[in-house]
Amino acid sequence: MNETITITGNIATEPEFKRIGSGVPVINFRVASGQRRFDRATNTWVDAGTNWYSVSAFRGLAEHAFDSLHKGDRVLVTGRLRLREWDTGAKRGTAVEIDAEAIGHDLLWGTSTFSKASRTSERTEQESTWGPNESGSWAAPGVDSAGGAPVAGEAGADSSLVAVGADVSSDTRVLAGAEAPF
Repeated sequence: MNETITITGNIATEPEFKRIGSGVPVINFRVASGQRRFDRATNTWVDAGTNWYSVSAFRGLAEHAFDSLHKGDRVLVTGRLRLREWDTGAKRGTAVEIDAEAIGHDLLWGTSTFSKASRTSERTEQESTWGPNESGSWAAPGVDSAGGAPVAGEAGADSSLVAVGADVSSDTRVLAGAEAPF
C-alpha cells in the first residue's frame, strides 16, 4: 500500500535525528492520533481509541522538523502511508508508517512562528548562474567550462569551505541515539 494520507495528532516521542547512507539527514518520531465521537445518548464527546503512526522525514524536511518539533507538539503530517507486517516469533502485528512530505504545527491548538530557511548569497548566486559564462560556453555552477574541474573557492574545489553558523539553544535533544545539546 502506498497512498497519501494526512493525519493530526501529538508527537509522542522526542524526535530522533540521524544521517543515513551517504549523509542523508532523517528524522523519526511517533504520532498518537486520538479519535473522538459524539455520543448522542449521553450528549458528550467520548474517546474512541488512538491510532499510532511512525513518521520519517528526509533531507531538508528532516533538518527543519528537528529544529522545530518537540515531544507533545500537536502536528499535521502529510505523506505516503506504508503498512508493514512484523513477526518476532512471540508477537505479530502491523506497523503503520508515514514517509512525510509535509509537517506543520496544528494551529487549532496554538500559534507558531515561521522562519524561512535562508541560503548564503554565494550559494544562491552559484545555483542561479546556469547558462553561458563570459566566454560563451556552458557550464554548471561551480565548474570550470574548459576542463570540468571545480572552480577554486567553490564546493568541490581544493579550498577551505566556510561553515554557516546555526542558532544553538540550551535545549537537549536526541541525536542518533545520544543526548546532544542543540
